[in-house]
Amino acid sequence: MAAPKKGRGPSGGQGRPGRALVIILIAMVALAGGMFLSGHTTPRLGIDLAGGTSITLKAKNQPGKPNAINPTNMDTAVGIIERRVNGLGVSEAEVQTQGSDNIIVNIPKGTNSEQAREQVGTTAQLYFRPVLTVAASGPEQPAPSGSPTPSGSATPKPGESATSDDKDKDKGEEATGEEATPSPSATTQGRAVSEGLKKAPTPTPTNSAEPKPSDSPEASPSADPATAKLQEEFTKLNCADPEQRAGAGKDALPTDSIVACGSNVPGSYEKYILGPAEVSGGDVDDAQGAIDQQTGEWIVSMEFSSAGAKKFQTITSRLSQQQPPMNQFAIVLDGEVVSAPSVRTALSKNAQISGSFDQQSAEDLGNILSYGALPLTFEEVSVTTVTAALGSEQLKGGLIAGGIGLALVVIYLVAYYRGLAFIALLSLLVSGILTYTIMSLLGPAIGFALNLPAVCGAIVAIGITADSFIVYFERVRDEIREGRTLRPAIERAWPRARRTILVSDFVSFLAAAVLFLVTVGKVQGFAFTLGLTTLLDVVVVFFFTKPLMTLMGRTKFFSQGGSWSGLDPKRLGAQPPLRRSRRVSASTEPKEA
Repeated sequence: MAAPKKGRGPSGGQGRPGRALVIILIAMVALAGGMFLSGHTTPRLGIDLAGGTSITLKAKNQPGKPNAINPTNMDTAVGIIERRVNGLGVSEAEVQTQGSDNIIVNIPKGTNSEQAREQVGTTAQLYFRPVLTVAASGPEQPAPSGSPTPSGSATPKPGESATSDDKDKDKGEEATGEEATPSPSATTQGRAVSEGLKKAPTPTPTNSAEPKPSDSPEASPSADPATAKLQEEFTKLNCADPEQRAGAGKDALPTDSIVACGSNVPGSYEKYILGPAEVSGGDVDDAQGAIDQQTGEWIVSMEFSSAGAKKFQTITSRLSQQQPPMNQFAIVLDGEVVSAPSVRTALSKNAQISGSFDQQSAEDLGNILSYGALPLTFEEVSVTTVTAALGSEQLKGGLIAGGIGLALVVIYLVAYYRGLAFIALLSLLVSGILTYTIMSLLGPAIGFALNLPAVCGAIVAIGITADSFIVYFERVRDEIREGRTLRPAIERAWPRARRTILVSDFVSFLAAAVLFLVTVGKVQGFAFTLGLTTLLDVVVVFFFTKPLMTLMGRTKFFSQGGSWSGLDPKRLGAQPPLRRSRRVSASTEPKEA
C-alpha cells in the first residue's frame, strides 16, 4: 500500500484560508473607495432623524360621485403620490392612509423636498375642452364681446400639437357690451354655448350669417335656463380676483360645460366658456418638460395612448374647420386653462402644452401628467415640520442603545470565550464596516434612508451576528471535548456549524422579507436593515470568521490550549483521545496462530 504524501493540506481549500480573507479585504476597500469617491460618506437620514415635512391630506366629496371616497381610490391615490414624489428624486418619502379619508405624506428634508410638497395634493385632472367663448377678464370687464382669441404665447408652434397664425385672429368688429341690441357675434355666441350644453359635435361658427328675426334676444338659444345661467356666470366672472379664479370650473363634471380662467401673460387673465371634455389626462401615455427647439421656451410635450390619439384626432379634425375662437381647444388642469391653442390641421399621437412655463413648472406638470391624476380631490389639512434637532436627539439615543448592546456582547464574549473573543470582535468590526459603507452607497443608488427603526434593525443585527460566532465556537469546543486536537476540531466542526448558521439566518431573512412586503413606512426601514445585515452575517462568517479561525488554530496560543485561549481541554472537560484508545485496544488483542 502506498504511503500518504506528507505535507498535503486539508482538502476542499481548507488549507488556503488566506484567499477568502483577501477577497473580503478587497471588497471592503472597494466599497470604502466607492463611498469616498461618490462623496456620500455618511448614510442618508430619514425624516425622523434629519428632519422634514409631514403633510396631512383629507379627501373631499365630489359632485356626482357620492361614493368616491373608498379604499380602492385611497390606495390608488397613495400609489400615484408615491410615484410623483419618487419621480422628483425624493427618497424615503412615506405615503400612507390614516382612517378612511386621510393620507399622511412624510417628506424628508433634502433635494426637491419643497417641490414634492407642492405636488402631493395636486389632483391633476387634465381635460381637453373645446372653446366656445373667450374674453379678457379684469375688474372692469363687461359681458363677452365678439370672439377675441387668447394670447399667442399659449399657442403651440407649427409642427407640434396645434398651429396658429396671426391671420387666424378674428378681424371683425368687437361688441362693446354697452349696445342695447346684441350684435350678430353675441347671438352666435349664445348658439355656441347652447350647442356646447347639448354636447353637439359641431358648434356653430362665429362668422355665421346675419341673424334672422328669430335670432332676437327673446328667441335666441340663450333663453335656455342652463345656457342663460352659464352666460350669467361668465359675465360676472372676474379672473383677476383670486377667489373667483380659484373656484371657476373646479368641481364640474367632465360632461359639463364650464366657465374657467386662464393666464397667458403674468398679470393678465382670460375667461372662457368651454364645452364638455372630449379627451382626458387618462389618455396621456407620457409627458415631460422640454425646451421648444424653435422658440427656446419651456413646454410640456405629451404622447397619447392609441385610444387617446383617436379622440384627439377627432376633436382637432373638427376644430380645424371652425373659425376663431371655436377652432381652439383649451387644456384644462384642475379647472384652470393652462393653454388654449388654435388648430389648423388634424393631429393625433403627440401634443404639447405651451405657455408661461419655466423649467421647474414644465417638469412639475410633466411629472404629474406622467403618473396620472388623483382619483380624488384633496385639501391640505395640516403641515408639520420636524426639526433636525429632534432627529439628532433620537439618533443619539439610538446610538447610545447600540453602544450599550455592543458593550454587553463584548463583555460576554471576553468573559466566556476569552481568546476566541478576539476573532469575534474582528468579525463584528468587519460586519460593521460592510454595513456602514453599503448603507452610505445605497442612499444615492436606490434612495435608502436610515430612519430610527432602521437603526434598531442594525442593533438587533449585532445579536444575530454574535449568535453565528457562538454556534461555531461551541461546535469547535464540542469536538475538543470529544478528544480531538484543535486543527481537526476546527474543520470537523465547520460543516455542522455551517448548516445551523444558514438555517438560522434564512429564518431571520425570511421574517425580514415578509415584514418588508406587508408593512409600510418606517417599519420597512427596520425590515430592510435586518435583511441586509442578515445577508452580511453569512458573508462575514464564510469569508472571514472561518478562515481567520483556521489561521488562528495554527498558532501556539490557540493550538496548545492555554487557559486564556478559550480552548483549554481541561476546562472543557475533554475526554481521552479517541484514536489513542482504539490503538491500545487493538494492541492488546491476542494474535491468532
